[in-house]
Amino acid sequence: MSRPFTTAALVVPVTHSLLPRHLRLSNLPPFLTASTDTSIFRRRPYNFRPVSGPVTAGLGGFDVIGDGGSMLQDAGATALVIAGAYAFVSTFDFLSERKLIEQNLSRKLVHILSGLLFMASWPIFSASGWARYFASVVPLTNCLRLVIHGLSLATDEGLIKSVTREGKPEELLRGPLYYVLVLILCAVLFWRESPVGVISLAMMCGGDGIADIVGRRFGSTKLPYNKQKSWAGSLSMFVLGFLVSVGMLYYFSALGYFQLDWVSTVERVALVSFIATMVESLPITGMVDDNISVPLVSMVVASLAFAY
Repeated sequence: MSRPFTTAALVVPVTHSLLPRHLRLSNLPPFLTASTDTSIFRRRPYNFRPVSGPVTAGLGGFDVIGDGGSMLQDAGATALVIAGAYAFVSTFDFLSERKLIEQNLSRKLVHILSGLLFMASWPIFSASGWARYFASVVPLTNCLRLVIHGLSLATDEGLIKSVTREGKPEELLRGPLYYVLVLILCAVLFWRESPVGVISLAMMCGGDGIADIVGRRFGSTKLPYNKQKSWAGSLSMFVLGFLVSVGMLYYFSALGYFQLDWVSTVERVALVSFIATMVESLPITGMVDDNISVPLVSMVVASLAFAY
């Protein structure tokens, strides 16, 4: 009597091993594989399944060109994002110079949107190991620009007016410089592989940025322990930081970079938002800039909250 199941058990692994590496089941992107193990959503708040192999590309697809194609894709994405960032800041420079928008509002809108747009651009980079370093070139370019103009080695009045409070070049070496350094840190350390970097940038850009705008306009009632901060500003930071964090997590989750148990995730994001808001409200701005304290505290709390 023939034993078809025994034969199949021998033939299938051999046949599978003859397939090209990027077509094997173990190397397919997450959205093309199925799993019956639903316990992963009960054990931890998220489960990231990285796309393996250098031939896969961003957005969960395949880069059939291979390593050279990945590098070309990343170089092109870097150039595109740098050009977009320059055009973005230049637009606000133009608007503030023409008095079409207040200088302080322009500064805060750049603070809110530039980091979020940078993070939103990550999926256009490939899935290669060096993609995060290509992406970090974007804030690194801005970092060098801030240092050059902050040391008055060159002059750019539009840049100074759009990102500083008092219009002094040396201000570029404080808050704005810390801001771009955090962008580099999150891209290199966390990238698209963890909710931690996403939440940290969302809190620094969306939460902290909106707190200043709302606080200046509606912050008549000050906090009892810090007269420089208001209830309106802190409340807006908590709400907007939470909403932006959840929105960006949904964005990356929808693209397949990690899977989330949303009930657990919402609870953890709310915790991070609350603690980051409390830290931002403390009277320590003279010692530690918000662009350092808010994202670093968010990283620590989110790392603990989303730990395996």
